[in-house]
Amino acid sequence: MADPDERDDTIDRLKFLPIAADGAVYLTLSGEARARINYTQNPQLLGRPHQRQDILRLVGGADLHLGPHMRLYGEVARGDLGGLRLGDPAANLRNRAVLQQAFAEFGARAGTVEIGARVGRQEFEDGPNLLVASRDNNTIRFVLDGVRLWARGQRVRLTAFDLRYVSLGQGGFGDDPTDRGTRFSGVTAGIALPTDWFGDSALYVDPFLWRVREDDRDWSGFEARERRIYAGTRIWGQAGRVTIDWTLNHQGGSHGPRPIRAWQALMEQTIALSDAEDASELGFHFDYASGGGGASPGEPLRATSTPFGNNIYYSYGLFLTPSNLMAFGPIARLRPARGVTLTLEHQWAWRPDEWDSVYRANTTHYVGTADVRGRRIARVPRAELEWAITPRLSFLGRLEYLHAQTVLRRAGYTDSVFAAGWLSFRF
Repeated sequence: MADPDERDDTIDRLKFLPIAADGAVYLTLSGEARARINYTQNPQLLGRPHQRQDILRLVGGADLHLGPHMRLYGEVARGDLGGLRLGDPAANLRNRAVLQQAFAEFGARAGTVEIGARVGRQEFEDGPNLLVASRDNNTIRFVLDGVRLWARGQRVRLTAFDLRYVSLGQGGFGDDPTDRGTRFSGVTAGIALPTDWFGDSALYVDPFLWRVREDDRDWSGFEARERRIYAGTRIWGQAGRVTIDWTLNHQGGSHGPRPIRAWQALMEQTIALSDAEDASELGFHFDYASGGGGASPGEPLRATSTPFGNNIYYSYGLFLTPSNLMAFGPIARLRPARGVTLTLEHQWAWRPDEWDSVYRANTTHYVGTADVRGRRIARVPRAELEWAITPRLSFLGRLEYLHAQTVLRRAGYTDSVFAAGWLSFRF
């Protein structure tokens, strides 16, 4: 955008506002306005009147580049919420004002290696989306406070970080302090495999070793300090028409006096139906997350957890999460027109340990599910439509029907329909 010939309109001009005459110091502005409606039949899978959420997100950001080695970034956001039967809205849905990001970033080169550091409030997505995500589904995105360091070569990279969660308030600026009771730290590496190993490919192997410490971690009403260690590897990328995203991780550590012995296998793979760039795809996902001990404080804890994963992967209504869960679903990703993607899926969900609870987003347990027997949780057919109307304006629609099966039915839960639609304008 520094080149006038590359700009299409006035908004493009906001991407390069020079401060120094030589252009080495410049400002980039960004923003988003998103209007959204959510409809939920039988909220929390209980026989209750439907809920409607009318949500508005407003975000503004400024990125100040101070030469080639330093930048300062700040981002503020607001979340408005109205509708019917809202209950007690969380601060990530209704929030008058929040400093969403505020960091300084430093970078340099040492030979062929790029090194850098980011200090302050920031998003973190360096890992599998099912384990770490900014949770764009929320009105206020998930951010952390701390430091991140990295070194990147042509084929190998390494990231180290020490971050703390942020406790959101619903008022204005200044009521979103660092949560000293929750700490996320670790290292993630990355290896780019040779592109000729599997024909024309772009495949990556990312081993990781993380730790999450929570001073007051609740499992089905049993609260204690938890130290959870994640040791795993993600393999992802493309080889010809095939796209894969596979993650295997073991979770150790302790919850109070008892040990943690859990693991996850998360696998999605698709194949394009032609060599065209906008080809439709067919595939499936299969995921296994161990369970056990969540509702039994005298046993080792075998129920998995995620630092801050993407729960809409299993349910747009946030009814499922990868803890004590086995899920399988065929996927069809169709592109019937330019800029339009229709994703269809029919998912089956079971629980591996029928003596442990069924869990929803953030490993909140469904009360009573540990007291009934059975493994079948639900069937979840769903559809998502994405339409890039213009480069900056997009529409997203979601429809889901959760058909409660044996475990949920026996514990007194029922079916639910979730529907949502929103318009986003971003620059």
